[in-house]
Amino acid sequence: MLDIDATFRARLLTLIGQIYPDHDGEDLGQRIIDAFWPEGTASRKRGRVPGNRQWSERDALVITYGNSIVDGQHKPLDLLRDFLHREMAGVVNGVHILPFFPYTSDDGFAVTDYRAVNPVLGDWADIQRIGSEFLLMSDLVLNHVSSQSKWFSAYLQGHEPYDRFFFEASPEDDLSDVVRPRTHPLLREVETSRGPRHVWCTFSHDQIDLNFANPEVLLEFLRVMRLHVDNGVRILRLDAVAFIWKEIGTKSIHMPQTHAIVRLMRLLADFATEPIILLTETNVPNRENLSYFGNRNEAHAVYNFSLPPLVLHAMMAGTAEKLIRWQGAMPPAQLGCAYLNFTASHDGVGMRPAEGILSPEDTAAVIETVRAFGGKVSMRALPGGGESPYELNITWFDAMKGTMAGGEDDLQIPRFLASQTLVMALEGIPAFYIHSLLATPNDYDGVEKSGHNRAINRHRWDYGLLQDRLRDPATPQHVVLEEMKRRIDIRRRQRGFHPNATQFTLQLDRRIFGLWRQSLDRDQSIFALHNVSADALDIDPFAINLIEGEDWVDLISGDRIDPAETGIRFAPYQCRWITNRA
Repeated sequence: MLDIDATFRARLLTLIGQIYPDHDGEDLGQRIIDAFWPEGTASRKRGRVPGNRQWSERDALVITYGNSIVDGQHKPLDLLRDFLHREMAGVVNGVHILPFFPYTSDDGFAVTDYRAVNPVLGDWADIQRIGSEFLLMSDLVLNHVSSQSKWFSAYLQGHEPYDRFFFEASPEDDLSDVVRPRTHPLLREVETSRGPRHVWCTFSHDQIDLNFANPEVLLEFLRVMRLHVDNGVRILRLDAVAFIWKEIGTKSIHMPQTHAIVRLMRLLADFATEPIILLTETNVPNRENLSYFGNRNEAHAVYNFSLPPLVLHAMMAGTAEKLIRWQGAMPPAQLGCAYLNFTASHDGVGMRPAEGILSPEDTAAVIETVRAFGGKVSMRALPGGGESPYELNITWFDAMKGTMAGGEDDLQIPRFLASQTLVMALEGIPAFYIHSLLATPNDYDGVEKSGHNRAINRHRWDYGLLQDRLRDPATPQHVVLEEMKRRIDIRRRQRGFHPNATQFTLQLDRRIFGLWRQSLDRDQSIFALHNVSADALDIDPFAINLIEGEDWVDLISGDRIDPAETGIRFAPYQCRWITNRA
């Protein structure tokens, strides 16, 4: 038995009491310890890492599927590794490989076997190799499994322990308050050895929701966590975690037991030998999302989910007014916590996180513009009936084709780069979807073949064709990737861009999204100014309090900035990072 100290055990027993008050806490506590630290696991524990030392300004992630790059000959994970070394080494140090397990639908999020790597992609040795060279993030798909998984097959046949692994309800139950991310019927009728049952399906009828009220489910996922960590994963993304605890007659989202389970996982991560970071994936309104920091005792990091729809609105509307107002009210991440900043991901641009920030008119204008640029809109069911926009499906590069007022124009690339540069400047850790880095256009063939809107932003590049385009200076792929790499590299060299460095939102021209960042040692100041419009404009140096006698330089252009000059000039969509410590 591992030598677990008294403080750890007391906290563990408290959490067990909050989640499973009717179970023997001592017995379940020992089973949790044995699940996460099986026999043979190193017994040395770190305890919580003080301060913000688990990340720095040098951290940035690529988000990708294991098969975003293919060639029909080599394992996709080998091709991904080659791409990371060939194009991103020394610039980006981390990679989030989206679910790499065998699956039946939703591009990996309907898992059939949590203990295997999809042989179409590669094997565990390939995962380990990437994890030894890059900071590796993987998905813990907690909420549901594939209807064709061994777990669900065993449930249908009544085999223990899986006969109690899935959440059942009745069509007669009052489920009117349940928060839904989709429009399909919530319950699916299935035939079991015990007769017909209705199982809960939050995301699709191929994705059957698990029953975390059964501690055996939690124990199994703690074993899966250990498997990930033992194979080199250091960031665990808790997929759809907000939905994992259900109770009839409630909204069945953000339940107290859900937060307690995240706290339990955080406790295990903080006392593991390996440096494990927990990232919660909760595509919900901003206040709800921030709740997953807890009191510095839940997620180490949360997705900054309100950022994508607000940046999208700013770039399309040519005004940062809503973005500035939101950012000015955002709290800094607590000590030992961080935001994960992004614009695009494998999913669409979620609109729920913009609720209460963008007006219905703003949202309607964004939707109309996205449709004009070839995008699609996915809906969700509302409690009591009706539908509402859930997410916008479009590649971020094509979303930058133009503006609400003017339609498509010839400023797509500078507009796109401005949107990404803005994200790099924010407090937090930046993450870039591979199809943003590669200026990938909408994949209409993928939508037609799959029948799913999200396929529009899940293109698979032929590696030979991609390399040709990256070598050709005339292609958007070359121009965007090279400039993105240059700006990421500039960012990672600035102490003022530490994920927890001081940040103030500046009140300037509504077309400028401005931030002041100061390094933790207070030695470097950066005025990060981003023109979100197609207008050329000037900013008075005194408006940002540039101190005379300091040598100020724009890190992006290399321009020297003289505080005595009458104005700092901005071209359309130009960004300037003005600092006193270049």
